[in-house]
Amino acid sequence: MHPTSTATTPLDVLREVFGYPGFRGEQAAIIDHVVAGGDAVVLMPTGGGKSLCYQIPSLIREGTGIVVSPLVALMADQVAALEAVGIRAAYLNSTLEPYEAQAVEQRLLAGELDLLYMAPERLVLPRTLDLLRRARIALFAIDEAHCVAQWGHDFRPDYLGLSVLAHAFPNVPRIALTATATRATHREITERLELGEAEHFVADFDRPNIQYRIEPKDRARDQLLHLIRSEHEGEAGIVYCLSRKSVETTAAWLNDHGVAALPYHAGLDAAVRHDTQVRFVREEGIVVVATIAFGMGIDKPDVRFVAHLDLPKSIEGYYQETGRAGRDGLPATAWLAYGLGDVVNQRRLIDQGEGSDPHKRNARAHLDAMLALCETTACRRVQLLRYFGQESQPCGNCDTCLAPPKVWDATVPAQKLLSALIRLERERGERFDSGKVFDLLLGKVNDRTEASRHRELSVWGIGQELSEREWRSVLRQLLARRIVEAVGDFGVLVPGPEAGPVLRGEAAVELAVDRTTTPRSRGRARSGADGARAGSRAADGLETAERQVFEALRTWRSSVAKEKKIPPYMVFSDATLVAIVQARPSSTAQLSAVSGVGAKKLEEYGDAVLEVLVEA
Repeated sequence: MHPTSTATTPLDVLREVFGYPGFRGEQAAIIDHVVAGGDAVVLMPTGGGKSLCYQIPSLIREGTGIVVSPLVALMADQVAALEAVGIRAAYLNSTLEPYEAQAVEQRLLAGELDLLYMAPERLVLPRTLDLLRRARIALFAIDEAHCVAQWGHDFRPDYLGLSVLAHAFPNVPRIALTATATRATHREITERLELGEAEHFVADFDRPNIQYRIEPKDRARDQLLHLIRSEHEGEAGIVYCLSRKSVETTAAWLNDHGVAALPYHAGLDAAVRHDTQVRFVREEGIVVVATIAFGMGIDKPDVRFVAHLDLPKSIEGYYQETGRAGRDGLPATAWLAYGLGDVVNQRRLIDQGEGSDPHKRNARAHLDAMLALCETTACRRVQLLRYFGQESQPCGNCDTCLAPPKVWDATVPAQKLLSALIRLERERGERFDSGKVFDLLLGKVNDRTEASRHRELSVWGIGQELSEREWRSVLRQLLARRIVEAVGDFGVLVPGPEAGPVLRGEAAVELAVDRTTTPRSRGRARSGADGARAGSRAADGLETAERQVFEALRTWRSSVAKEKKIPPYMVFSDATLVAIVQARPSSTAQLSAVSGVGAKKLEEYGDAVLEVLVEA
């Protein structure tokens, strides 16, 4: 326990150190279990308060809590956030000079640290294990534990070595935590980390403040710009793309259109990547365009939107990435645009990959589940949670709930498309990609169709009741249902495993009518001066006069953060500022009752906050 703290119970620590009035969900049960010396496997969504589950036991138990974190680049910010609330924290990683690392080791051995962060590859080194044996260790926390799953979306081989802790420190409690795990990944975490005797805690995976929206690509960058300008002007966001080239061109395009955007991918210089992370965390209103390498471990609570311009490979990856939005509990958007090309390309990448057959089957299953989420006409949240083994009711806050999609009987068009594929192969011995198949169905005469040979086919021009755009929608949805498949290097189309019943008239095909815009139920679209005010959506529930106070507090917070060279949220989060505005305290005693105002922050900022409230 920190020598200057008067807190004696987990709830005392929560209130005095972190400034929160009470625990959420299973936090209290997890903390009590670990404080008592028990091992735990914790599955809890991003923003659910996982870090408290090991931070508070580390403060209460004798010794130092050792936290395994996958990203060296973020440890400094993680430590700074703890120091901001009065916790003695440090990190050991390759960024430290030898004398700096030695000083941290001496603090550890002297019992002067509450928490110590390190990467898995450093922890399993014989020298590090010897150091830890000579120290008093309160617990081991293995964060982002899904990295141990070999078929997971963020597999890190170094995590496999962490099973050594079970043998090297049999009497030290271990807690493995992750925000994304199916039953299979959950089982793999348990087995590979040798946590067979651990207590398991599976929280509700729902993030009700996130609005999930998925729409067909139709000039995706224009769609993204509309999202930002109409709903998230001047707010922090992350845009995910699959390729490095797409990351760089999209970031440049957004900048050209007035959005402060930075690219991030593994091919950039390490110093550039570090600078991007620092700016994203410490400045307000920055949009990062990135590959999936970005975001893990970034504890930025006020990311107001996460957008995907390409189809994610799995629901686990999608959930992990979208979970980086709205960690403060305020409204946020998870938006995805995907098209026919995404489906074809993803399947081709799997088929051409060098993995084993079981690995490819697993990848196809992940993709099929992701496509099912994209093409569902029911509540997206219900489908998303069901994937993680949880049942729920329609949420009322996703696109399919807010504006239920229209469906139509597409059985005949599906049969026509399948017949065209069959006729081409049987009568011409040919397979075509989507473009040529559409030309055939529409009876288009151009260089692609080789019309002189194909006009004789009975399927020539049989699909003229639909436009090419409508056929693209039909094909995309048929691919998602495996009624049609795209195979080979060029994505040629063939009947899929589910085609038979459709061709025989034994199964009807109902498809959704595509749409490219979806309504919002909360907040309001903003433009002009109102939209330019950074962070204004965080205050959507405030009255006009309260908004002015909120903006005054944000201005004060920005100046403090700049002076201290820390991210603004380390002063106070947007959610805490909103709570201060609503409470309108007139004394430090009243301010201390606001969620997020702990003892150290009250002492450091209390008088200044009250002064801002008086002047506003």
